[in-house]
Amino acid sequence: MTETGTYLYAIAKGPGEGSAEGLTEGLTGVAGEPVRTVTHEGLVGVVGTVPLAEFGEETLRRNLEDLGWLEAAARAHHRVVDAVARRATTAPVRLVTVYRGDAQVHDLLERGGAAFAETLDMVTGRQEWGVKVYADPQAAAAPARSRPATTAAGGRSGAAYLERRRTGLRTREEAWRRAAAHAEHVDRTLSALAVARRMHRPQDPQLSGRSEWMVLNAAYLVDEERGGEFAAAAGALTAPRIEVELTGPWAPYSFTAVESGGPDAEGPW
Repeated sequence: MTETGTYLYAIAKGPGEGSAEGLTEGLTGVAGEPVRTVTHEGLVGVVGTVPLAEFGEETLRRNLEDLGWLEAAARAHHRVVDAVARRATTAPVRLVTVYRGDAQVHDLLERGGAAFAETLDMVTGRQEWGVKVYADPQAAAAPARSRPATTAAGGRSGAAYLERRRTGLRTREEAWRRAAAHAEHVDRTLSALAVARRMHRPQDPQLSGRSEWMVLNAAYLVDEERGGEFAAAAGALTAPRIEVELTGPWAPYSFTAVESGGPDAEGPW
């Protein structure tokens, strides 16, 4: 028989008197498997059964280096999390968290129950919004216009080049400072509308697909009833040569911090 493991997508609040299975009805996961639940005292682990031939520890190391495989897994993972989050308060688990079986997931819920319940209470009725601020560096890329350099015979062409170079660097640095100051203004304005904020590292241009400077990469936890107000405020913060990119609302990925092992729980491998 093919060996299998239990893939954990998220931990959710139980539906009270209803059946937890309703949270996963009709969902399929990263291996095309039906998604199901493992429950313990009001907590629900959203799980699927996956083949260890693809999701075992050694195989995973190779698969995680395959961008095509990783993208497909991420899309399936997030599809499950987002669907469950529309049905119940949900704490997403990091991508590709695989346990040896359902019993280990049940142990995770039992050992980390108090911490998980506290986290779920904190995000109840709230959504995550992502905000990135981009600044166009092209305005500062070219050195300031200056008088044409004299010929080499005049002995000034080299000095003129160095001066243009220094001027260009100073202009670029000043452009960065202005962009960073605007990003701080964006963050202050949006933080005032949120209940929590998490800062992320700026993305590498190869990942973002953009050549502009990313001067802010943040996530904001916002009460659902203030989502429209938050989105409108973000849209109003765009400035000349500065773009504010808003994404969401999402399940609160940045605010749940549910790691593979959970609080005091044995890790998946």
